[in-house]
Amino acid sequence: MSQYWSPIVSKLQPYVAGEQPRIAGLVKLNTNENPYGPSPMALEAIRLAADDRLRLYPDPAATELRETIAARFGVTAEEVFVGNGSDEVLAHAFQALLKHERPLLYPDVTYAFYSTYSLLYGVEVVEVPLDVRFRIRLADYDRPCGAIIIPNPNAPTGIGLPRADIEALLAAHPDAVVVIDEAYVDFGGESAVPLISKYPNLLVIHTLSKSRSLAGLRIGFALGQRPLIEALERVKDSFNSYPLDRLAQLAATAAIKDEAWFETGRRNIITSRESLVRELEALDFEVLPSQANFVFARHQSRSGAAFQAALRERGILVRHFAKPRISDFLRISIGTDEECARRVSVLKEILGGLTCRFSCSGRR
Repeated sequence: MSQYWSPIVSKLQPYVAGEQPRIAGLVKLNTNENPYGPSPMALEAIRLAADDRLRLYPDPAATELRETIAARFGVTAEEVFVGNGSDEVLAHAFQALLKHERPLLYPDVTYAFYSTYSLLYGVEVVEVPLDVRFRIRLADYDRPCGAIIIPNPNAPTGIGLPRADIEALLAAHPDAVVVIDEAYVDFGGESAVPLISKYPNLLVIHTLSKSRSLAGLRIGFALGQRPLIEALERVKDSFNSYPLDRLAQLAATAAIKDEAWFETGRRNIITSRESLVRELEALDFEVLPSQANFVFARHQSRSGAAFQAALRERGILVRHFAKPRISDFLRISIGTDEECARRVSVLKEILGGLTCRFSCSGRR
């Protein structure tokens, strides 16, 4: 607390990002980063642009990048908004589109930044519980609301909704903006982008941090019909007219054009994920069905916090959420095959030690 703070500051509950420690040899599987490097085309674009042009401001409209995104997703450039990571795009959406007299709806177990932005921008919220299998039930959203936001696939569960369910939600709420946050859709989900031309209340948000491996450059974008995009632009231009720097724009443009690299990388991650699921299930983990670049799993013999601590002691980072309903789960990012093998080996070691202690103490 400080006498110099504005009144809202003391009420905020800032988002807590996954830790980024500087420890040599660490297997870092806690922040859903892509284990494979960015597109070589993106790296080359950065190298060529690191010259005297950096003294100049970037294109405030990110014209080439928006045109490239539009061509890739089958929309017009006027239906594309870009920002400094999908988190900034989400922030502008909360301010521009999600604050109304009626409440905003989102799942009770979901991306924690939604509650952070709701507090920051004074958005009234109703958290809609997931069912007992941690799935979103459309019937639970059949209530009056000002807007809806859902990650698809959801985070941290990794469970996705089919496009038909998204369309049913849009049709049921024609007077409310529906934001579909597709940060992980490239790893097996079904995108809602083809619905944009039919539904003026749909906004789809993407990031280049995951499937395009550009988390370090902070690039996100939104797709929707022109009135929704204009609302985001009006907020952005009242906040920061230069959201994306020159290097980020060039690298993002190149990465989106490199379709072959994108396909190879995402397929490798999907294959590794399915292999990891089989390994975890063989160790008696319950693993939720994931369409993301992570899995959400729990073991009956040990708490999530204890497992996280034991893995960290052995140089492996995973994410644990000390929250109701999910405190026994670990969110485990998909790494390289070598990282996945090491993780499984360490889990066997941890579980073996646990079994030994139980047997030696006479417990059953």
